[in-house]
Amino acid sequence: MKAEDNVFLIDHPLVQHKISMMRNKNTGTNEFRKLAEEVAVLMGYEAFRDLPVEMVDLETPLEKCQAPMITGKKLAVVPILRAGLGMVNGILTLVPSAKVGHIGLFRDHITHEPQEYYCKLPSPIQERTIAVLDPMLATGGSAVAAVDFIKARGGKNIKFLCIIAAPEGIERLHRTHPDVQIYCGCMDRCLNEDAYICPGLGDAGDRIFGTK
Repeated sequence: MKAEDNVFLIDHPLVQHKISMMRNKNTGTNEFRKLAEEVAVLMGYEAFRDLPVEMVDLETPLEKCQAPMITGKKLAVVPILRAGLGMVNGILTLVPSAKVGHIGLFRDHITHEPQEYYCKLPSPIQERTIAVLDPMLATGGSAVAAVDFIKARGGKNIKFLCIIAAPEGIERLHRTHPDVQIYCGCMDRCLNEDAYICPGLGDAGDRIFGTK
């Protein structure tokens, strides 16, 4: 994993291989959906390596001992609807007890800026480590808006996980919220004139849910 400031590029071969499979236009909905979950598991393993732990007393089949367990309030997983839903099960595989919130945004096709239509977060959000999920970090508008909403409601310890990103999106999110840790599976070349990531993998939401 390569890191610079609060931006982490997960360059593990398994992550890169699975993202390449997702890019293939011939990858079907079922396989694409499974790959999104698998990539989320691998990314979550890296993103949550700093979760706090405490030593607790327990008894093995042989003897009593102390062993580390995650401490504090549980993780909050907040997908940006709808594509972010494709990463939720992957994170819950790692942390089944995590609470799940949702932020609903859609992108105006003229301005390319996000519009909110839904926001519901686990409580108390200010005491949780929050993982915001969105497969694509394109212009950064939706990511910035989602973090804005979470901070306005008291969220503090925020991580943003995306499968692929454009440099423009990384720069905008990091500049606006430098305290947020950004975990990215792959940094792509650029945005095109329609604000889609190139080479990208198409519309992640459509490919996860089989819509057009």
